[in-house]
Amino acid sequence: MRSFIKIVFFITISFSCYQTLVAAKNQSSENNYDEVLAKSLGADDYGMRSYVFVVLKTGPAKITDKERRAEIFKGHFSNMATLAKAGRLVLAGPFMDAGDNRGMYIFNVVTIEEAKELVETDPAVAAGIFVAEYKKYYGSAGLMTINEIHKKIQKIKIE
Repeated sequence: MRSFIKIVFFITISFSCYQTLVAAKNQSSENNYDEVLAKSLGADDYGMRSYVFVVLKTGPAKITDKERRAEIFKGHFSNMATLAKAGRLVLAGPFMDAGDNRGMYIFNVVTIEEAKELVETDPAVAAGIFVAEYKKYYGSAGLMTINEIHKKIQKIKIE
C-alpha cells in the first residue's frame, strides 16, 4: 500500500511540474517572448530595466550673443549624438510648452552619479543654459532600441 501511495504521489508531483512547464511555455508563446532579445536589452522578467531620467530646466545663464548661443547648441546636439552612439543616451528631446522644463534625457546607466558625469559633458549645461534634475526610472527595456529605429525614420538629421 505504501508503494502505491508513493507512486501516486510521484505521478502527481510529476504531472504538476509538467503542467507548470507547459503553462510557462504557453505564456511565452502567447506574448511572443524573445529570450535572446530580452537578454540583449538587459530586460528583467517583466521586460523592464533601470535607467536614469533627467529633466533639463532653464538655467541661470542668459546668453544673448546669437553666434555664441548657436555654437553652444551645436555642441549640445553633437554631444547627444555621441552619447547615443555610445549606447549611453537612450532618449532625449525638448518639452513642448513646459515652461522652465526645457527637455529630458533617459540614460542607460545604473546610478545618478553616472548620469551626472554624462550631463556635465553637455555644453549647454556647462554654459549654464540648462540645469539638471535626476530621477531613477524603471521602464521598458525596449527603449534601448529607439535610437536604431529613429535612424530608419529620420529624414533630416539634427546636428
